[in-house]
Amino acid sequence: MQRFEIAPVAHIESDFAEKFGIPRQSGLVDTLTARVVMEPPYRRMEAFREIAGFSHLWLIWQFSEALTQDFRPTVRPPRLGGNRRVGVFASRAPYRPNGLGLSCVRLLRLEETDRGPELVVAGADLLNGTPIFDIKPYLPYADSHPDALPGYTAQTVEHRLQVDFPAELLQKVPADKRQSLMGVLACDPRPGYEDKPQMVYGLAYAGLDIGFMVTDGALTVVRVDRKEGK
Repeated sequence: MQRFEIAPVAHIESDFAEKFGIPRQSGLVDTLTARVVMEPPYRRMEAFREIAGFSHLWLIWQFSEALTQDFRPTVRPPRLGGNRRVGVFASRAPYRPNGLGLSCVRLLRLEETDRGPELVVAGADLLNGTPIFDIKPYLPYADSHPDALPGYTAQTVEHRLQVDFPAELLQKVPADKRQSLMGVLACDPRPGYEDKPQMVYGLAYAGLDIGFMVTDGALTVVRVDRKEGK
């Protein structure tokens, strides 16, 4: 079998230190912001000439925390209850032959920093530090297909939870992170097959430990603590 080697051109800086709680698809929480930080060989502004004319970008990246040497021909998507298998190539599961992910993000701006050019994007669904292999512009005339069929995902419409975030706890969250955190919680960070009303879940977000419970379609935040070492 012929083999190829590729190296990251960048990595992402996001508010997610752990996989739990990351939106299941890009763009579900548009207020989430992240930075695409280029690796040294690619820190050249001319590589981004004309990029400001595009509103959205494709990021090609690696599921660096879910790499496996074993080929899994089928997977169990959480949104199908965790007990129905589909083909890996008919899913967006992280356990893939080459561990590649694809995300469409909204470009907010290009910044020139002391680390070189950086892209500030919105709607990213990437773990902090995720390696990025390529960046490409999103082309509406070629990439948008309004009549595309959704397959089995038609029965798994992304639901939203009502979020009860007590004011005294919300005050512990930096003001510029509150709207995004509310969006993440509304997406229901729990595994799709899990329903444990008495369980307190912990979400690592922006250096905070967010504890919450879910009962009858409503999510209640019960604690906000600073993560150790943050």
